[in-house]
Amino acid sequence: METIENKTFDEERALYASDGVTVKRCRFDGPADGESAFKESRNIAAEDCFFNLRYPFWHTRGLTVRGCEMTEKCRAALWYSEHIRVRDTAMHGIKALRECRDVSLENCDIISPEFGWSSERVTMKNCTAESEYCFLRAKNLDLEGVQFRGKYSFQYVENATISDSVLETKDAFWHTKNVTVRNCVIRGEYLGWYSDGLTLIDCKIIGTQPLCYCKNLRLFNCEMEGADLAFEKSDMRADLISPVISVKNPKRGYIRVPAVGEIIRDDPAARGRVVLTEPQEAKKRA
Repeated sequence: METIENKTFDEERALYASDGVTVKRCRFDGPADGESAFKESRNIAAEDCFFNLRYPFWHTRGLTVRGCEMTEKCRAALWYSEHIRVRDTAMHGIKALRECRDVSLENCDIISPEFGWSSERVTMKNCTAESEYCFLRAKNLDLEGVQFRGKYSFQYVENATISDSVLETKDAFWHTKNVTVRNCVIRGEYLGWYSDGLTLIDCKIIGTQPLCYCKNLRLFNCEMEGADLAFEKSDMRADLISPVISVKNPKRGYIRVPAVGEIIRDDPAARGRVVLTEPQEAKKRA
């Protein structure tokens, strides 16, 4: 395996179609402003490198990145690539990951609008991430210990698990299928609308109008804060450990809850049950 150290590359396709190359303490930056440094490459390792140019890793197969910095100018850094391991790296360019397969991210700092679109088999551990439309249409995700901030995250995601994380996000999990969220704090508006097979376990859910128009919704031992007009037209089994401000027209199934400020039933087809687990009356409005 060839090793290149302490070099600067700024030309177009500087290391195009490389196979078996390690770059250490190199800079991809300079006046030539060249793109696609490692396009169509295989078996590449980058250690302690600085990336300030566009599209460095497109169609790359077999990539390890450790201790690197990808700046705001390093846009669309990883596209159409597979077998990727990224550790201890700043990923600060827009669209940093898209249509990639078999990706592992650990201890990374991600600031990247439109991150992770249409990617598959992605694991993310102990990362911080800030993004809009994060992981749109991605599949087979496993996130653990993630601190996330953004908007419209995880839309149309299929087959995902998220654990021990804090998610501050508006409109999360819309139209998802088979997503499990465990021991997380989720703060945002309109959580999980139109999802199918969304399961929340030991979670704290904060925000208005959560979990409406859901199919096969499951909540176990969850706490809700600021939840008004919750569960509208949803099919669910929900076991909650905190009161809810209001529930509106649950479609079918049940909600077990200590107390409800108001149960709104103005749709005769909405037949979901609200079961109070503490002895007090809920207000009802016809």
